[in-house]
Amino acid sequence: MAARAQRTLTFAVRGPISARDLPGLCDRVCALMTEARADAAVCDVRGVRPTAATVDALARLQLAARRLGCQVRLSDASEDLRELVAFMGLEDVLPE
Repeated sequence: MAARAQRTLTFAVRGPISARDLPGLCDRVCALMTEARADAAVCDVRGVRPTAATVDALARLQLAARRLGCQVRLSDASEDLRELVAFMGLEDVLPE
C-alpha cells in the first residue's frame, strides 16, 4: 500500500490579533484544514505585531490544528515575534 503524500496548506494572518479575533480565526483556518485534508499548515505571520495576544492566538490555533491531525508552522516571523515566542517558552509549540 502506498503512503499518502503529505498535504500542506498555506495561509496568512495579517494585522493585529486580539483575543476577540481568536474564535473566528480558528474556525476559518480549521475549515480550510479540513477541506484541504492538510497534514501541515504554513502560517505567514509577517504582518502581525509581536504581542502576547498574538502568541496566545497562534498557540491556540496550533492546538485546534493538532486536534485535526495537522501541525502549524510559522513563516516569515519577525525577529521580535520569534524572541517573544521563545521568551514565552513556546518555540516547540510554534516552530518556524
